[in-house]
Amino acid sequence: MNALKHMEAIFVVAAAVALSVTFVTTEPQPLAVSADRTVVTQSEAPMPVVTIAAKRLTAAEKAALI
Repeated sequence: MNALKHMEAIFVVAAAVALSVTFVTTEPQPLAVSADRTVVTQSEAPMPVVTIAAKRLTAAEKAALI
C-alpha cells in the first residue's frame, strides 16, 4: 500500500534512470562531411510577394456568418 502512495515519485525515478541509461549507452555518430557538395548561392530574383486586396467584414456581416 505504501508503494501506491508514492507512484509519482517511483515513476520520476524510473524515468530518470531510463534517461540516464539511454545517454550512457549510446555512441555518438560520426559527422559525415563531404567536400564535393554544391554551395547554395543567393539569387538576384526578387522575393515573391502576395498582396490580398479585400474589404474587411463589418460587425453585421460577421454576425450573419455565424
